[in-house]
Amino acid sequence: MSESKSNPQQNGQTYQAWQVSEQDGGYRGCETTLSTADLPAGEVLIRVSHSSLNYKDALSASGNKGVTRQFPHTPGIDAAGEVVELAAGAPAGVLGVGSQVLVTGYDLGMNTSGGFGEYICVPAAWCIAMPEGWMAKTAMTYGTAGLTAGLSVHKLLTMGASPAQGKVAVSGASGAVGSVAVEILSVLGFDVVAISGKTEQEDTLRTLGASEILGREALELQKKPMLKPVFANAVDTVGGAPLAELLKQVKPGGSVSCCGLVAGIELPTSVLPFILRGVNLLGVDSVEIPLADKQAIWDKLAGPWRCLQTEKSARVIGRNDLASALEAFLAAKSSGKIVLQHGLN
Repeated sequence: MSESKSNPQQNGQTYQAWQVSEQDGGYRGCETTLSTADLPAGEVLIRVSHSSLNYKDALSASGNKGVTRQFPHTPGIDAAGEVVELAAGAPAGVLGVGSQVLVTGYDLGMNTSGGFGEYICVPAAWCIAMPEGWMAKTAMTYGTAGLTAGLSVHKLLTMGASPAQGKVAVSGASGAVGSVAVEILSVLGFDVVAISGKTEQEDTLRTLGASEILGREALELQKKPMLKPVFANAVDTVGGAPLAELLKQVKPGGSVSCCGLVAGIELPTSVLPFILRGVNLLGVDSVEIPLADKQAIWDKLAGPWRCLQTEKSARVIGRNDLASALEAFLAAKSSGKIVLQHGLN
């Protein structure tokens, strides 16, 4: 394909996508034939081979207007594949035609057609060169969830967290973000305590490197304003009351990186953990951060932070399996990493 067109998808070609439409007062996703001519204007046209399932995708598929404003819509906040066309004036180099790239975050899959379709068209500034030695499937084994886990660990490390300080907790440890965080921390030599409500995942969490498994009762809301300090640091992936209880159990000077909201957006806490123990609450954003910051974490995930158990255990599905997989996300019955492979029946 040529690199001289002002809009790389202007001639159009048909492709398959899992598109969500509003029907009878509800929302339903199904296999749909679309045209690249209808994709949003962008600089880079990418043939997507793999995507990754995330909680935000499930929200979009359910019609959540806080995620996606207009329907019909193709979800998929992650995508990996091959550059097939560039708009005139688009950056060359690593984004040249034939390059393998990955895209996570920004507006992809929210209000811009996402990775649940076989093609996307996006700004060049959203694209990251595939880390050396990785294939699209490997990258999507991590996806936004893996990137978020990496950023959460990075935040702790920048605050001086080290294995010598003691146990590090991971809440929501069976989830897509939590499970990767467990393995990264284990790879780095930390003593990891995995907190999860899914008792059937205990063996899996130990395989990922957790030395201790606690049930969700460890973070049930209590009236006491402070609790015995147990954890040197923590990664919280759920938010809400569990995060409030986790803050009460962090040792003086410890840090908690926060990246999730599945347990709610309210934080029923007090200032006591912060002014009595000097606990640090670190917010983690994986969507709008600079591309260079994303690239740095991807390079670590492809190198010294590589999670071989996560890669080995990831479940690969086709578009026909998306509906049930996304419903499991909303019902809090999903665990581990799920990769969408286009062309897989």
